[in-house]
Amino acid sequence: MRVLMVYAHPEPKSFNGAMRERAVAALTRAGHAIEVSDLYAEKFDPVAGRHDFESAADEDRFHYQSEQAAAARNDTFAPDLKREQDRLRRADFVIFQFPLWHGGVPAILKGWMDRVLACGISYVDGRRYDTGLFRGRRALVAVTTGGTPQRFSESYPYGPIERVLWQPQRMTLEYMGFEVEQPFIAYAAPRVSDAERAAYLDAYETRLVEATAKPVEFKPIGDPLALVAEKAWSGR
Repeated sequence: MRVLMVYAHPEPKSFNGAMRERAVAALTRAGHAIEVSDLYAEKFDPVAGRHDFESAADEDRFHYQSEQAAAARNDTFAPDLKREQDRLRRADFVIFQFPLWHGGVPAILKGWMDRVLACGISYVDGRRYDTGLFRGRRALVAVTTGGTPQRFSESYPYGPIERVLWQPQRMTLEYMGFEVEQPFIAYAAPRVSDAERAAYLDAYETRLVEATAKPVEFKPIGDPLALVAEKAWSGR
């Protein structure tokens, strides 16, 4: 199986770094081919703009979604986006691994979503969820938190972790058609003991090996470029 890990943490010696190393080693031992998009190490630019494209569909008025659709049709995305989109296309299984910051993904990862998961590449009008372009492929969100499990409960202001992760899981991965596994959560990673962190690593390895052992049944729906309507969206 071809696995892509989109990894967002600035410190290699962090617990996220240990999780990444364990994941790469375990999946390689299991016979999978794994690529890592290490967003901080590769200095990925999270800021969207005209620099995302090698040509402009409209020189006078910048509308991002329309420019993405044109770039998808004409193969004019900037090189950094082409690299990440190629990685995504190759993957049968995608792991998003990150620390939870302010109840969401780090800004660098949100920028990756905005820039890489472009119209005409990851979605097209009318193809969402069970008809999404990536249906049949699978994904998993792996998160470290500062808060304990008790803080992510109905009785605590944070609310359940499923609600916190709604954006990356439901509104991004499932939106594109991915079958999303239950998230892996390392709660209170900075606060637990070394033994508990070691147990987290063992559990993470087990989850990934089990998840990637299940077959992937990719169900292509045709050339996404042919599905991109040549129209201008109302700017928003």
